Amino acid sequence: MQEGIHYSSFRDPSGFVFVQDGVLCRAIRPSYKEHFDLLMSSGLYAALVERELLVPHQERQNSDSSLYKVIVPRRLPFISYPYEWSFSMLKDAALATLEVQKLALEHGMSLKDASAYNMQFENGKPVLIDTLSFERYEAGKPWVAYRQFCQHFLAPLALMAKKDVRLSQILRIYVDGVPLDLASSLLPWTTYVRPGLFSHIHLHSKSQKAFANKRVSGKKYTLSTFALKSLLESLRSTVAGLSWQGGATEWADYYESTNYSALSFTKKAEIVDSFLEKAKPREVWDLGSNNGYFSRIATKRGIRALAFDIDPSAVEENYRTVRAQNETLLLPLLLDLTNPSPALGWHERERESFAARGPADMVFALALIHHLSISNNMPFESVAAFFKDIGRKLVIEFVPKSDSQVQKLLSSREDIFTEYDQSRFEAAFSRLFAIDETRPVSGTERTLYLMSRK
Repeated sequence: MQEGIHYSSFRDPSGFVFVQDGVLCRAIRPSYKEHFDLLMSSGLYAALVERELLVPHQERQNSDSSLYKVIVPRRLPFISYPYEWSFSMLKDAALATLEVQKLALEHGMSLKDASAYNMQFENGKPVLIDTLSFERYEAGKPWVAYRQFCQHFLAPLALMAKKDVRLSQILRIYVDGVPLDLASSLLPWTTYVRPGLFSHIHLHSKSQKAFANKRVSGKKYTLSTFALKSLLESLRSTVAGLSWQGGATEWADYYESTNYSALSFTKKAEIVDSFLEKAKPREVWDLGSNNGYFSRIATKRGIRALAFDIDPSAVEENYRTVRAQNETLLLPLLLDLTNPSPALGWHERERESFAARGPADMVFALALIHHLSISNNMPFESVAAFFKDIGRKLVIEFVPKSDSQVQKLLSSREDIFTEYDQSRFEAAFSRLFAIDETRPVSGTERTLYLMSRK
């Protein structure tokens, strides 16, 4: 059984995740028996599930005497990572983690870790997926997850809010969280007069340095329950007080500045909807989704959609809409298609690459090909191979050189793209895809294709 241990959980001494007969399972070792039983008997599990803060599970028959129990958590349709989240997504995940810890204390338990990777988004909300993150609370014991919370949540949020939102990508380098000394050095001096940031990042960082090379004495540091609750409230108010408004970026107002007339835009949407009706996918990956307009054509049909975009403002706007409208089928994520999320962690297997989490039933590549082929010099053959790897069906829009958006791209560079034309596009994609349908977008020179990979 242990041969199937998932790489994302091999560090956990309390248990591990594995797949058996296509079912995602979590094994619980005997060493965690006391804590698991308390989680279930104290009412904490029921309270968290009721508030949609923890994925529910069912027990599975266990024939392995070396294990205490085997449970089957509800399987999420897609696993995303903190460096793929917008500012508000990371902030909401941080606040949800603190809410989980608050409820845990009320039931005599505490989170033993506060990894951002333990949080996922389901039905438009953050939810804890690690059932074994809890331990019995011992009065006077400090919160062992405090440092991890600051590194995984508070430090990147502070950097995004106070320095530059693109610093979220530091989490791709530091998968165990942003080192506090690094965060402290990067943050502006104004954060020293913010009590929460001064205490939890700057002072916390200095404390780590001061004690880093000192031998641990026999005296144990204690923290009263009242002081622990005060610490959690301080963290909550500090996180809640951080904000990022977004703003005018290259693609934030794309739909407002596009060369589509209102009628052409409507016709394009109708064509996309007809392709969905014909293909009937269960899931769509919308690449270059902007604010998610076309993703929502899918969700209106009850199809789950992942809306990927390179622009932090667009992803932030999309997520705020999801939250405001209580949307459950749309997940906005940050992604640079020319440098997508790689496999990370130990043996490059703890965090899966973007492509490894596919393939999707259908991929949208609307108003995208000219950015890949002209802005990034990607040959049609290479683009087609990439799309074949990540999706079974493809809805792609060809934008000719005569289009004003392409002319805008060419205005600042030499036109060396002699191979960029519709016939070569069709020839390159036809090698890997069957072209099921071709539809011109009325009022434009653009064409929409529905394709199936061979």
